[in-house]
Amino acid sequence: MSSRARSRSSPAPGAASDAPPRKRSPNAAPQWPSPTSPEASRGVADEIVRTGGQALALTCDVTVSSDVQTALRQCTEAFGRLDFAFNNAGIEQPPTPLADITEDQWQRVLDIDLRGVFLCMKYEIPLILAAGGGAIINTSSGAGVKGFPGGGAYGAAKHGVIGLTRCAALDYAAANVRINAICAGIIETPMMDRFSGRTPEGRERVIGQEPVGRMGRPEEIASAVMWLCSDNAAFTVGHALVVDGGQTVG
Repeated sequence: MSSRARSRSSPAPGAASDAPPRKRSPNAAPQWPSPTSPEASRGVADEIVRTGGQALALTCDVTVSSDVQTALRQCTEAFGRLDFAFNNAGIEQPPTPLADITEDQWQRVLDIDLRGVFLCMKYEIPLILAAGGGAIINTSSGAGVKGFPGGGAYGAAKHGVIGLTRCAALDYAAANVRINAICAGIIETPMMDRFSGRTPEGRERVIGQEPVGRMGRPEEIASAVMWLCSDNAAFTVGHALVVDGGQTVG
């Protein structure tokens, strides 16, 4: 990581909701993971601190404007500024033909997976501007660049994240705020356990979609996010970076 990133702070809404704690560099930027479970949040924060980093564990409902603003205020009070943000909170949709998706199911997926990204960016951007610039990474998906049967709500939200990312990137590129998206493939997380039905057969069916013959690891997505935050990605703006083992190539 560049020296520029070492002293900077980065919120990561959803950081603990579906990825297990991972070791990180003691030079990495301070973080506030904000998952669906306070216990998971504290676990991730404790792991970061044990490995020499700094972290603030918060719980935030990304669909509630006041929650997002409060979490960001606590982050800046703790670390003094905001430089990077990884907007990673999201939920999956059980495969369902479009006409069978209930209105409530549709609204819940769109609220968390798309409105949540909008609200986080809306209140992160002024803080990053005040810090002199930085980077935002939004989690989309392979379902944001390709259609999948039974994924109407999820696909609409994830396509929307890419559109939102690109428009916002153009709004703030000249102000030294780089905004990009990460399009993750099938990653070894509790979300994927639920999606596969927690059965060996379901797992094999899911892995069968990956040309590399395995699921991705959470740290492989984290590495891509860290690159997008770094000076090495200084010329990368409004990009949807696909990290999916080749799932969406064909």
